[in-house]
Amino acid sequence: MFPPMANPNLEITAAEFERLVRDWILKQGGELTSLEVKHNVKVEAYDSTYQIDVLAKFQAFAGAEFIVLIECKKYRNVVERELVQVLHDKVRSLGAHKGMLFTTTGFQSGAIKYAKAHGIALVSIIEGATTYETRSAYPVAAQPPAWHNLPKFALWHVGENDAGSISMKSLGRADTEIKEMLGY
Repeated sequence: MFPPMANPNLEITAAEFERLVRDWILKQGGELTSLEVKHNVKVEAYDSTYQIDVLAKFQAFAGAEFIVLIECKKYRNVVERELVQVLHDKVRSLGAHKGMLFTTTGFQSGAIKYAKAHGIALVSIIEGATTYETRSAYPVAAQPPAWHNLPKFALWHVGENDAGSISMKSLGRADTEIKEMLGY
């Protein structure tokens, strides 16, 4: 069985994927002041110039500024530990406060362990139809009825619990209304 969170054939281009993440971040930041989210940004650091897929800046707690670096990986295989390490290095070099890594294929267990140890958030984007569940005595690949109005994509936070097991928590659905509103 192919797990739904590891689908290398998800029908989305890399640029659409990055914009989807940017739009989702914008939607989540409703209570923040001065939220600024940019796609495909080059940022100067003391040691190099870095390309960042999505850069979020916002103010909270009486005007303190926060910077979040977000990388989007649309790969054929699961994301390995080394990519999480590279993001962690970018966070440190640029003086950012948080790193997030979004993927369409899932993460190796070593990547999840490293992310937990270094405060990197991991998010898998899956097809929205995979969130449809049915009860049956026989395993059937049931298609959701059209009236369910499922989103095209759903997001899952991937982490490690205190017992060392991989855990996943739904972050909700990536609504297409944002893309339509912004003209994508």
